[in-house]
Amino acid sequence: MNWISDVVRPRIKTLFKRETPENLWVKCPDTGQMVFHKEVEANLWVIPGSNHHLRLNAADRLKITFDGRFEDIPLRSVAADPLKFRDEKRYADRLRDARAKTGMQDAVKVAVGNVDGTLMTVAVQDFAFMGGSLGMAAGEAIVTAADTARERGTPFVLFVASGGARMQEGILSLMQMPRTTVALRRLREARLPYIVVLTNPTTGGVTASYAMLGDVHIAEPGALIGFAGPRVIEQTIREKLPEGFQRAEYLKDHGMVDMVVPRTELKATIANLARIFMKQPAPDAGASSGNPPKVENKPAATSDGGTGAGTSAKTSPPHDSAKSAPANPPAPAAEAAAEAGEKPQ
Repeated sequence: MNWISDVVRPRIKTLFKRETPENLWVKCPDTGQMVFHKEVEANLWVIPGSNHHLRLNAADRLKITFDGRFEDIPLRSVAADPLKFRDEKRYADRLRDARAKTGMQDAVKVAVGNVDGTLMTVAVQDFAFMGGSLGMAAGEAIVTAADTARERGTPFVLFVASGGARMQEGILSLMQMPRTTVALRRLREARLPYIVVLTNPTTGGVTASYAMLGDVHIAEPGALIGFAGPRVIEQTIREKLPEGFQRAEYLKDHGMVDMVVPRTELKATIANLARIFMKQPAPDAGASSGNPPKVENKPAATSDGGTGAGTSAKTSPPHDSAKSAPANPPAPAAEAAAEAGEKPQ
């Protein structure tokens, strides 16, 4: 009987055994509440109830930001390990592991597409790729994104999520701070808006460069934003920091960011701000259908009111919506403009 029970029973158990997916539930970091995975995904990766904003990878961020299809912008390759750096592990091995884990070549992806019917250039930092650290490849991607926005005459939106400069690249990493600053200065001279969305976390060298150079700074709720982390500051000054210090809401109350916007309202807010800066009317429902926009080359306006040699993009919706588009932005956009500040000079 023993040999029968040893063979038959396990086979019966495996026959009727139900596999439970590992990602069926999501645990809220704030409350410990277990939430159904599909419910969190449908809520744009925000925990219902606690309103905790989970981190998004670059692919998901682009998916929820654009109306539908978008164009991936190719990025120029850079030297992978110029310093032949090694700590506990070779830098080349760290890069290979990060690429296998995320499916990305580096920490930043760049794309162009319609956001609520308005053509925009969008760059996204992915914290899953070595903490979203700023290296030569990430710096090159941000410069490419700013140049693409300038050439196509679109607003530039950057979603920041980073722990700072990538130490494995040394001074070559730090050089990306002035490089990105120069690229953004050229964008400003072209009188095109630069909108920064600060997500959790935004720390280190990026806060001393492109993360704080926007015409408007939006933060997601609860995002950690600062140069040094709170633990480092407490150990340095040997004092306890105020509750919520360096969080998005604290920074807004003290004038460091313009607005704190929930993820569910972020897309509409960005589009409204961009249309105000570009002096464009709000499109009708047909303009945000997800079809790729048509782009015309057109002389870009210069600071003296004339035209320069640059180009600007003009979005043509798939249906004739020019007659039905309102002449003025909607009231929420006007309120956003008052809170965001003046048009970039």
